[in-house]
Amino acid sequence: MGTLGDRIRVHTGDITKLKVDAIVNAANSSLLGGGGVDGAIHRAAGPELVAECRMLHGCKTGDAKLTKGYRLPARFVIHTVGPVWQGGGKGEAELLASCYRRSLEIARDHDCRTVAFPAISTGIYRYPKGEATGIAAGVVSDFLRKNALPETVTFCCFEESMAELYRRTVAAIREGGP
Repeated sequence: MGTLGDRIRVHTGDITKLKVDAIVNAANSSLLGGGGVDGAIHRAAGPELVAECRMLHGCKTGDAKLTKGYRLPARFVIHTVGPVWQGGGKGEAELLASCYRRSLEIARDHDCRTVAFPAISTGIYRYPKGEATGIAAGVVSDFLRKNALPETVTFCCFEESMAELYRRTVAAIREGGP
């Protein structure tokens, strides 16, 4: 199974280029594409993705749904709807944690050995980056301690500054910090 340290990776780059079993899409509730990582995934996967997403009839915030990867190197796309930041008093932390947990459960249940996540809700949904990375790394670490699959989880960041934040957060968890 490997130690927790081997199982969590941080990568700077384009999530649509990663050859993993599943990439997670920070989707909107329609699942029909949008801006940021969502738009990039839809463009890279091709029109078949939106056709399959139409059949899913949307997704609630905090939940996740699976589609094929189509033209992506990833076999699957797990679409999850993160919360819009409204100051922290509207259950945002629980909803964001649920996005990661539900995505990991779906990955495990579909025998995905490798999964890559973007920084859910930190773009146009304005979730504070430090809090979001803490939730992401905490939920993923906890899930990996209890499950053999996925074997590795990659936090894929578009910007190096976000990757560095993830590296520090993951290191603190490895050392038994928050």
